[in-house]
Amino acid sequence: MKLESADDLDAIVQAIGDADFVLLGEASHGTSEFYTLRAELSKRLIVEKGFSFIAVEGDWPSCYTLNRYIKQYEDSAVKVREALRDFNRWPTWMWANNEVMNYAEWLYDYNKNKTDGRKVGFYGIDVYSLWESMDEILSHLKKTGSPEMEAAQKAFDCFDPYKRDPQTYGVSAAFLSESCEEEVVKLLTDLQAKRQLSKGEDESALSDELNALVAVNAERYYRSMVQGGPDSWNVRDRHMVEALNRIKAFYGPDAKAIVWEHNTHIGDARATDMEADGMVNVGQLLREQYGDNRVYVVGFGTHRGTVIAADQWGGEMQAMMVPEAQSGSWEDVLHKAGAYDKILLFDHDLEPFQVPIGHRAIGVVYNPRRERGNYVPSVIARRYDAFVYVDESKALAPLRQEILHY
Repeated sequence: MKLESADDLDAIVQAIGDADFVLLGEASHGTSEFYTLRAELSKRLIVEKGFSFIAVEGDWPSCYTLNRYIKQYEDSAVKVREALRDFNRWPTWMWANNEVMNYAEWLYDYNKNKTDGRKVGFYGIDVYSLWESMDEILSHLKKTGSPEMEAAQKAFDCFDPYKRDPQTYGVSAAFLSESCEEEVVKLLTDLQAKRQLSKGEDESALSDELNALVAVNAERYYRSMVQGGPDSWNVRDRHMVEALNRIKAFYGPDAKAIVWEHNTHIGDARATDMEADGMVNVGQLLREQYGDNRVYVVGFGTHRGTVIAADQWGGEMQAMMVPEAQSGSWEDVLHKAGAYDKILLFDHDLEPFQVPIGHRAIGVVYNPRRERGNYVPSVIARRYDAFVYVDESKALAPLRQEILHY
């Protein structure tokens, strides 16, 4: 069916039914339409179906700053741009952009007249913020005079010699038996017990616990990363599911979650070549844990356009051309079926969608001249429940830096 306005998203909202988890993907981390369409869908889910929070492929500390703003906590940022300043670690454009800023303002207004227990939250469930999370724990525990301060300081001291370099820590932990695992696990255990004693009502205690969970799993992630293989990917995606479950538990048994992540995380790994490589992902794990009926997965893609990315890890962001999709790919098929935006709802048993087909995935690092390696063989109707296709997309609008013009 054609996608001509936000009203056309009715079909997806209705198809979601009573699902507790709605996973909204993206084929890149730098396409405006993926962000704006996810925002429109999320608004509908919050207003019409009572969804409780959004969890994104971002860091807990920086997203929690934005969460405090949209919930209007005391001493939180006064303006939305101020609330987005903590998104200062590369790739900054993923969350510090106009599209997220506009959605955050909507969330702020939506929460204005809600009681604390009914306000919608915004959280980062990724694993990368090891040192930032430790900083947040120490700062909060020191401010509150918490007895867990000693365990936190001991964990932080263990990491201190590595000068905030995850590669250096990973090599030392993997090959020199210099692991800080024991210290961070002890800290997480202490903070879990503390939140249980608080009867789960204090979101700052949840933040301490989630930052400690990041420390535990980031330690495992960086240790496994230097050894190669699928373990680091699996540690990361299992962490995201564990974080998601803890946030859902905080909101209560009837809580519903919206997840914004790349298609490679939310589209069921068992429907791709990831399975043969021993990799799992968020979409697969949630379906296995909760059942297909409680998890609704929406993939996103585009045929051509522009995107924000960098040509190397840590490099300067650029507005790059996205060439027309390769012949025979999923995006090419959709373009040939009609050069317009569209929505597809899948019957998982429909025969034409049971054959693996190349499906484009663009990361934060992108080289349009090496397109062939950007396609993931996918059984589309098993990977997703629905798909949103944008025929010609445009780059999102970062809040920082001049963009190199194409």
